[in-house]
Amino acid sequence: MRLPAEYDPVFRGPFPVGVRTIEAHDLARERIFPCEIWYPAATKHAGQDLALETQDTFTVPHGTKRSQMAVRDADAHRGRYPLTLFSHASGAGRRSASFLCTHLASHGYIVAALDHSEVVAPELRRKEFEPDKERAARWQNVIGSRVPDMQFLLDQMLKNWDSEAQLDPAQIAIVGHSFGGWTALATPDVEPRIRAVVAVAPGGASNPKPGILPATLAFNWRTDLPTIYLVAENDASLPIAGMYELFDRTPGTKQMVILRRADHLHFVDNVEELHEGFRTMPLSPELAAIQNEMLPITQLCSGQEAHEFARGMTLAHLDATLKRRPAAQRFLTGDIEAQLAKRGIAATVHKT
Repeated sequence: MRLPAEYDPVFRGPFPVGVRTIEAHDLARERIFPCEIWYPAATKHAGQDLALETQDTFTVPHGTKRSQMAVRDADAHRGRYPLTLFSHASGAGRRSASFLCTHLASHGYIVAALDHSEVVAPELRRKEFEPDKERAARWQNVIGSRVPDMQFLLDQMLKNWDSEAQLDPAQIAIVGHSFGGWTALATPDVEPRIRAVVAVAPGGASNPKPGILPATLAFNWRTDLPTIYLVAENDASLPIAGMYELFDRTPGTKQMVILRRADHLHFVDNVEELHEGFRTMPLSPELAAIQNEMLPITQLCSGQEAHEFARGMTLAHLDATLKRRPAAQRFLTGDIEAQLAKRGIAATVHKT
């Protein structure tokens, strides 16, 4: 697939995408992590990642069958590529944003994600009729596992990834959504190998709503890490006020772009289905209060618009910071709102 003449980060890249699943055994914590790795695939796979009959399919919890725009165990395209770590939201899994991970791989990135500890460790999973004290203790253990999970994933990729699509150990970024966004912002406190951050509707604000994990952020970053926040105007779970707070506290070079008429689940696969499912399912009184603030999906932007926004802005940030592409740098320093509007995406840039 050819790229357009002008820089357009929304457009899918020139590489077909391969995907591989591995299991990584953390001996220190006695946990086995399923990991998903997306990578640029060999030219012979062109089009197979986009065709329904050759795309990868998988089954998520509760038996639902999904597909992703990648070819299972495809031959890799020889080269050296930056590495992006992806961290999923609470209650989700490593494939929760395959629309984004496959997009990055199509543009020459290797992307790795794992099922976080609260997914794989039985003692960290949610329990019915859990006393408040036990739930609070479990939450703290969940929060405490997140950054070590990402360090473990990074170590595994650098030590054990064996492919003709080789990693560039000097070009590493981290991307995360929701609790994963908090993870992306917390990891640089202790992980000096990170070079860029994309925080998508992240947790970590000082006054979370009831039912939201009380994770806090120190921002003890040792270097200037270029960071972009991609957030939703109508986020009922992690409201925009908290995004402004986190942005103001973030050290160094930073931007924030706000997707208009969007809620928290606009940054995952199957937006319409998951938004309405969460909005209408029976939940605890705390989460029901959040449900009551959620607009019906018919009053919000489409999943396609949200995906194009997240794909384009994430890629532009990584192209500008890791690959240092002048066209991406011009895109981010130019009129972002107008560039997105040309593509039918309504967004505003947070002015500081």
